[in-house]
Amino acid sequence: MPVTSNPETKASRQAESFRLEQRQAKGRKALDCWIALPPEISTGAPPIVAIHGIQRGARNQAALYAARAAALGRPVIAPLFDEKRWPHYQRVVRRKRADLALLALLSELRLAGIWRTRTFELAGYSGGAQFAHRFAMLYPHLVSRLTVAAAGWYTFPDEAAFPYGLAARPGRTDDWGPKLAAGLDRFLGLPIQVCVGAEDNIVDPNTRSGPEIDRQQGADRVTRAGRWADALRQAAAERGIQPTVSLAVLPDCGHDFQACVERGGLDRVVLPDPVAIVAGTFTVGQGEGTPLSAS
Repeated sequence: MPVTSNPETKASRQAESFRLEQRQAKGRKALDCWIALPPEISTGAPPIVAIHGIQRGARNQAALYAARAAALGRPVIAPLFDEKRWPHYQRVVRRKRADLALLALLSELRLAGIWRTRTFELAGYSGGAQFAHRFAMLYPHLVSRLTVAAAGWYTFPDEAAFPYGLAARPGRTDDWGPKLAAGLDRFLGLPIQVCVGAEDNIVDPNTRSGPEIDRQQGADRVTRAGRWADALRQAAAERGIQPTVSLAVLPDCGHDFQACVERGGLDRVVLPDPVAIVAGTFTVGQGEGTPLSAS
């Protein structure tokens, strides 16, 4: 495997030459996606799976993370949950099972050699942040790091009925709350970054509101981000788990993904500088991997 002696030069070259491409869905229940690829993917570097909000800006997700990811030799995978087929993807397990669609896409891309690690890092913005934290609760064994940015509302690690908490809904014999709760210890052990724009405190029509949810979570996204981060820390402490939960309030931005990246530095939160340079690379498309397991 080639090893570079000048990582700064290599990083600059990769950032300038990433490839942004769209991959069409293969099948009626499959997902389109946008991918940002560096010329070489660093060995052992997990991909960033970036989940869009309800504007369905998958291309924007891949494009705005691309330069930073390419400089680190990491691919960005941005699935597209189109509105017609996936109107409620944020809830993960509703109707057509957005979780299973994402697992199928990631397995396909793994077999294509686009990523090879055992786990991936998951980042979501707005409605995508709702999807991301619920997916990670359901599949904590697949996620190595979680970034949740500007979610409108959250599933709390408490005894409220799902999807507000992890308890079963009254009258349901097979409910998802207890299924998410089954992996809660492992989820609480993940590195979790909660982000929100400093000016994202306007209650808009897309903010789920009402006496009960406002009492539990607060009235706006800034308050809700803080309360959820605190709730994760408290739940971890009650279980004897040392949490790695951070809250980042991004300066000079409201509820706008591009502003959160360009002014608030969200890309550096999602893609921090590595602790050490990983020597060795592999070329996209070489060899085959193995499909993901949901358990």
